[in-house]
Amino acid sequence: MYNYIALLRGINVGGQKKIKMADLRETLIKTGLNHVETYIQSGNVVFGSEELNKGVLEDQIQKAILVDFGFEVPILIVLEEEIKKILENNPFAQEAEENKLYFVLLKDPPKKEPVREFNELHFDHEDFHITDTCVYLLCKNGYGNAKLNNNLLERKLKVEATTRNLKTMQKLLDMVQKSR
Repeated sequence: MYNYIALLRGINVGGQKKIKMADLRETLIKTGLNHVETYIQSGNVVFGSEELNKGVLEDQIQKAILVDFGFEVPILIVLEEEIKKILENNPFAQEAEENKLYFVLLKDPPKKEPVREFNELHFDHEDFHITDTCVYLLCKNGYGNAKLNNNLLERKLKVEATTRNLKTMQKLLDMVQKSR
């Protein structure tokens, strides 16, 4: 059995794509996933599966949500090791308050040209660092007031992404470690 973290993008935001976590857990259990746990209402799921291919699991979850809830949701599945590495390599870890750090997890590595162009941009009170798997954000005035956001990064870097704060990343890591 392998333990995974599924990050759903854009559910329960502004009254759109509403899914109760109890209903989501039930849907995922019906698809054959094991030990399904959710964290807060924004689509964070820890589960176990015998499946090795993350793409197969992403498709499986996406199809189940479409069938049971009637809409598509982008899904990103990550492993415990990937979350650990992202947190360990955070270039802003020493210089920021916890509530100022955000992680934009990327479905695929961005191409070099969009990264080069994005690195030329400047945002007041915000800083960023782009890697193949994550864009680290330091939002000194908070994410809600930031110009740097998930939609901008997806559009400019031409990749699918989903954003989580430091507390959520740490909690998901804790949950997946306890599910062993």
